[in-house]
Amino acid sequence: MLQESEVYYDSLSQQFCYKNVLVPKWYDIWTRIQIWVNSSKLIRVTQVENEEKLKELEQFSIWNFFSSFLKEKLNDTYVNVGLYSTKTCLRVEIIEKDTSYSVIVTRRFDPKLFLVFFLGLMLFFCGDVLSRSQIFYYSTGMSVGIVASLLIIIFIVSKFMPKKSPIYVILVGGWSFSLYLIQLVFKNLQEIWRCYWQYLLSYVFTVGFMSFAVCYKYGPLENERSINLLTWALQLMGLCLMYSGIQIPHIAFAIIITALCTKNLEYPIQWLYITYRKMCKATEKPLPPRLLTEEEYRIQGEVETQKALQELRGFCRSPDCSAWKTISRIQSPKRFADFVEGSYHLTPNEVSVHEQEYGLGSILIQNEFYEDTSSEEENSDPCCPSITQNNLLA
Repeated sequence: MLQESEVYYDSLSQQFCYKNVLVPKWYDIWTRIQIWVNSSKLIRVTQVENEEKLKELEQFSIWNFFSSFLKEKLNDTYVNVGLYSTKTCLRVEIIEKDTSYSVIVTRRFDPKLFLVFFLGLMLFFCGDVLSRSQIFYYSTGMSVGIVASLLIIIFIVSKFMPKKSPIYVILVGGWSFSLYLIQLVFKNLQEIWRCYWQYLLSYVFTVGFMSFAVCYKYGPLENERSINLLTWALQLMGLCLMYSGIQIPHIAFAIIITALCTKNLEYPIQWLYITYRKMCKATEKPLPPRLLTEEEYRIQGEVETQKALQELRGFCRSPDCSAWKTISRIQSPKRFADFVEGSYHLTPNEVSVHEQEYGLGSILIQNEFYEDTSSEEENSDPCCPSITQNNLLA
C-alpha cells in the first residue's frame, strides 16, 4: 500500500495500490493526485482498478499476452488518480536485469489544470470576437496544419480513392497510426527537441508556411452563418475545457451554469424589464393630457412657423423646386422672390388686419417686420423719411 509523499524503492516486479481517504474540498478544484514511477531502465506499468484486477493480470490469457506487447516501455511515467476514486492499483514489470525503480504518490496544485480552465473561459467569452479575427484564423490554421499534417494528408488521399476500394482499410489504419504518432510525439517532445531540433524546426517552418498559404487562398470566413457556427463551436469547446480543467464535477457544473447565465444575462434582464413595464402600465390609471396655456400656445406657434418658413425657403432654393412652374402659378412673383431671398412673408396690411380680427398678434413678428422694412427703405432711398413703428402706431 502506497502512502502520500513516501518514496518506495524496489528492483523486482511488484504490485502497488493506493487508497484515497481524503474527501475533496472546494479548494481542490485544481489539485491532482499522481503516482510517479521512475526507473533506471525500461519498465512496463499497468494500471487497474483494484486487487481483483491485479490477480487477473497474473493469470495467463491471450488478451493479456497481446496487450503486454502493445503497452509502452518507459523509464519515467505517472498514473493519474481521480479525487473521488477510492482505490487505484498498478503493476510494475521489470524487463531488464539490474533495474531499480522508485514509486511515490504526490498531491499538489497542477498549473496545467488551471491553464486548461482559463483557456476554456477565454474561448467561451471571446468566441464571438475570435471567430471574426484574422489573426486567430491564420494562427489556428497553421497550428492545425503543424499538429495534424498526417491526418490532413490521409484525408486528401482518401478523396482521390475510388469508392468500395480495399484501400479504405489501409486509410483507417493510417488514421489510427497518425493519432498514435501524434500522441507519441507529444509525450517525447522534450527529447525530440534536444536531439533533433534542426529537423523539428524545418518541419514547423515548412508545414506552417504551407498551412498559411492554404488559409490565405481560401481567406477568412465571411458568411454570417459560418461565423455563427464557428462561434458556437468555440464556445462549446470552451465549456468542455472548463469542465475538464476542474477536478470536482459539481463545482464544474456550477461554474458552467454561471458562465452561461453571465454570457446571456442581458436577455433575461431585458425580458424582465419589459414585463415589469407592461404590468405597471396595466395597473396604473391613464392620466388626462395636459393642455397648453395661452402663452405656450403663442410661443409654440411662433417657433414652428419660423421653422416651417426656413424649410420652405430651403426647398425653394434647392434643385428639386421648379422655379418657372412655381412663378407661373402665383400672383406676385417679386414678393415670392424677396421671400426666398430672406424677406418677411407678411405685408403691413396683413399684420394690421390680423391684429384687428384676432387681437393675438405677435409683437415679436411686428418688430422683425418693421426692422426689415426700415432697413430696406434706408438702403433704397435715403432722401425719403423712414417709417418707424411709432409713426404707424400714431
